[in-house]
Amino acid sequence: MNLQSDDFQLFGVARGFAQDRAVLDARWKDLQREAHPDRFAAQGAAAQRVAMQWSVRINEAYQRLKDPLKRAAYLCELHGAPIRAEDNTAMPAAFLMQQMQWREALGEAASVAELDALDDETQAARSAALARCGELIDERQDWAGAAREVRSLMFIARFARDIDSRREQLGQ
Repeated sequence: MNLQSDDFQLFGVARGFAQDRAVLDARWKDLQREAHPDRFAAQGAAAQRVAMQWSVRINEAYQRLKDPLKRAAYLCELHGAPIRAEDNTAMPAAFLMQQMQWREALGEAASVAELDALDDETQAARSAALARCGELIDERQDWAGAAREVRSLMFIARFARDIDSRREQLGQ
């Protein structure tokens, strides 16, 4: 294992958006087994500390690679297209209109069924955005376009959490 390697190199998978979750899971288990601090007990505390650092590094990489949104953001960053979500909130007008409609529907939702319908719509939008991300990254290598799509996905993820919060409010 090399500290300079990116997450894809560390896991021995191709650098791309499309990933096989079963492969990532199996590779994570293998890497954790290799770096487990108990394997280095006979080599002393320093070796165990290094192994612990590797375990943390492996877990961080796994968290990025297994989550499509984090993986897309990471790929954009690796290719010089930072997401900059905190200071770049420009979105297409159609997307902003959709967000406003969703927010209004969320505010008016009075039943779990209405929230479920809104959640289904949101998940469909998420799936479509993830598909666009895959195309922009794996087929077009359009990193700026992918970064814009990641920012959209971040809005959608935040809205999905808001739906969950509203669902909890209705449950009380």
